[in-house]
Amino acid sequence: MSSLSSRFAATLVAAALLFTLPVGSQTPSGKDVVAPEAYSSHDPVARGMSFQVAVVLKIRNGFHVNAREVTEDYLIPTDLRAEIPAGFKLGPVAYPKGTLQTFTFSKNKKLNVYSGSVTILLPLTVLPTALLGPQHVPMKLRYQACSTEICLPPATKEVDATFNVVAASSAAKPVHSELFSPK
Repeated sequence: MSSLSSRFAATLVAAALLFTLPVGSQTPSGKDVVAPEAYSSHDPVARGMSFQVAVVLKIRNGFHVNAREVTEDYLIPTDLRAEIPAGFKLGPVAYPKGTLQTFTFSKNKKLNVYSGSVTILLPLTVLPTALLGPQHVPMKLRYQACSTEICLPPATKEVDATFNVVAASSAAKPVHSELFSPK
């Protein structure tokens, strides 16, 4: 009888644990809402040439992130920072325009946001002193993701762009034209 009582008690404890799992476990982390990927406009790139790196943000359905240009002081803008290696020069980062939308929490004020898929462009120049061979540009993307009802804590994700540097400009080849063609 005691083994039956033990199994019954264990079953009760297991059932109690099942029903006490945190309800918030369905709310994703801010880091799980945005999937950034980096693409180079050329590979290889040549010394003396200019090229671009595109960071494509794929934002989970049902969520948005604040655009670079925020419409309210309390909003946290999307920000991309790059650690440029020796031998490269970075131009001004180009952020896309957001879309103005109203949400339950914004009380009839339109907020400038990104949703779906957006592309941030980093213009780079390869200096004559750049090392030949594989190179990478580590970046940090900071943003705040929100749904129509809640905002998650700000998140920072690391993104890395990789490409090869060659001496001859004739070897430089465009890639990912769908991201870099004029629109």
